[in-house]
Amino acid sequence: MTTENSEYAPLKGIKIVDWTQVQSGPSCTQLLAWLGAEVIKIERTNTGDPTRNQLLDIQDSWSLYYLQLNANKKSLTLDIKSPEGKKIMDDLLKKADVFVENVRPGAADRAGFGWEDVHKLNPRLIMASLKGFNAGSRFENVKAYEPVAQSAGGAASATGWNEGEHNVPTQSAAALGDSNSGMHLTIGILAALMQRERTGEGTFVYQSMQNAVLNLARIKLRDQIMLDNLGALPHYAVYPNFKWGKAIPRGENTEGGQVIGWTYKAKGWENDPNAYVYIVIQDSNKSWAAIANTMGHPEWIDDPRFVDWQHRQLHKEELYPLLESYTKQYDKYELTKTLGAAGIPVGPVLDWHEIENDPDLNEDGTIITIDQGGNRGKFKTIGLPFTLSNYKPEYKRAPDLGENNKEILESLGYDDDQISSLADEGVISKVKKPQNPRRKVIKGE
Repeated sequence: MTTENSEYAPLKGIKIVDWTQVQSGPSCTQLLAWLGAEVIKIERTNTGDPTRNQLLDIQDSWSLYYLQLNANKKSLTLDIKSPEGKKIMDDLLKKADVFVENVRPGAADRAGFGWEDVHKLNPRLIMASLKGFNAGSRFENVKAYEPVAQSAGGAASATGWNEGEHNVPTQSAAALGDSNSGMHLTIGILAALMQRERTGEGTFVYQSMQNAVLNLARIKLRDQIMLDNLGALPHYAVYPNFKWGKAIPRGENTEGGQVIGWTYKAKGWENDPNAYVYIVIQDSNKSWAAIANTMGHPEWIDDPRFVDWQHRQLHKEELYPLLESYTKQYDKYELTKTLGAAGIPVGPVLDWHEIENDPDLNEDGTIITIDQGGNRGKFKTIGLPFTLSNYKPEYKRAPDLGENNKEILESLGYDDDQISSLADEGVISKVKKPQNPRRKVIKGE
């Protein structure tokens, strides 16, 4: 049974003070909000999270960048540097379970909200910090964006091609350094909450973006150690005719394990840049026989170039066009159905227009629709990425800037006159709705 907005919400009753911005921190607190926590987002007076007005597309609407990462949260504008603003923050932290921040290195300590400060204020409070690099690293105070994390985390050097004009370390456009870091921080927070159940005391959770990328890319350390020992890596695309150096080469389009994975053209590839399928040839001869028979070429099974995994690796460059001569006859969905039915690992390369409109993903709750109201109306985003058998989030819109000032301050004991005075003094700002022209984009020829 799936129950919306029920007593089964895993984090029901947990209060989060969210001093994060842009993507890495908000992606963490977004997950916590969808799991039922009350998330109070602390925003700069008058301007708020920088992403509110970045990458705009619709008149008088907060950006999708902001909306997709801040649904289900409450917004409190606060000048933390003012004495009264600091007092409000202190009062919030005294009642909170978790304090999450991803502000510039050293900023929380300078503002009086470092770990020692907040632990003294509320010993049960869990503090979670997300930074670019590890504490004590020689890069500790370097400001990091997500491509910086991909570069320092070993992902960029392992991605791309080894020859040609574009032989450069390549970052993934999938933002591996940001939302991935938020996900890792979420795991740390959930572990800290479980620990507090036993100890009664809060702890400090520190997550670097570099470490989050390194954790995703851990098999590349495996490959580096193998290269140290063997001097060559048969499972890489460049094998065997490559001048091996001291570091692993770029992975190109290989799968990464003891298989032969590659992207093959499908029917329509001439006009569609994503008319491709990815096929994995497992290392067993049984798997190779399944491919040969399904593609109508049983003679491939006993071809001396392909008789076992090692020979197939040696003759990859001859193998690829043989498979592609078959795949080019069918569209990517047909290929996935036919090859998948034969037990062959295969998948269509889905572009984001296809994903946006995918019937399965829209039906099963992977892609969810939130009604923001106003000029934006309904928008799509990726919902909770896992499912629970007895709980489904109630997806709510993202708040206007300072929308929850009154509600939050009243919960701290402030009356209407005091709240008005705080606004007059600039400690908080009045509720602000989006006011922006429709973004005009100049298209190239």
